[in-house]
Amino acid sequence: MSLRHLFIAFVLTVPVLSRAEDPSTFPVGGVTFTRPADWKWVAVNSPMRKAQLQVPGTDAAKSADITFFHFGEGGAGGIEANAQRWLKQFTGKAGAEKIEPQEIAGVKVTLVSTEGTFSSGMPGGEAKPMENHALLGAMIDNPGGLVFVKMTGPIETVKGTREKFIEFLKTAISAKK
Repeated sequence: MSLRHLFIAFVLTVPVLSRAEDPSTFPVGGVTFTRPADWKWVAVNSPMRKAQLQVPGTDAAKSADITFFHFGEGGAGGIEANAQRWLKQFTGKAGAEKIEPQEIAGVKVTLVSTEGTFSSGMPGGEAKPMENHALLGAMIDNPGGLVFVKMTGPIETVKGTREKFIEFLKTAISAKK
């Protein structure tokens, strides 16, 4: 086989191999999540992020991102500090902020939500303002430290995915027991 044929075979095989590696389940800090089939796996390149998913919107520009973090016991501060940090990433819609402690499948979970203009970007870096965005996040109480699950994206996508997001959390938490 010529070098050219090997190159063509490689180029045609890489997309197939990369799709096969997209996990249907993945662990974050002792909690195993099952990815809904229509939520796309996104490779992460940050040591802070443990996983990332993309939730489809009505078109590609309206998709939302779900990021997962776990810093171990006592890592990244407590629930209140993280909730406030998330809420401060948004401006423009007073009264939209909610911090909702609750129990999901017998585990303490704090839901955090808001909407307005989202300042996207890495902490300490340049923020990119994104109007008409929303946050729906969860902090899952876990013996090895909080597990953070944070969805941000266009308001219609985030709000339209709320029930599926809660079911996604319930399934992961129930499986943990």
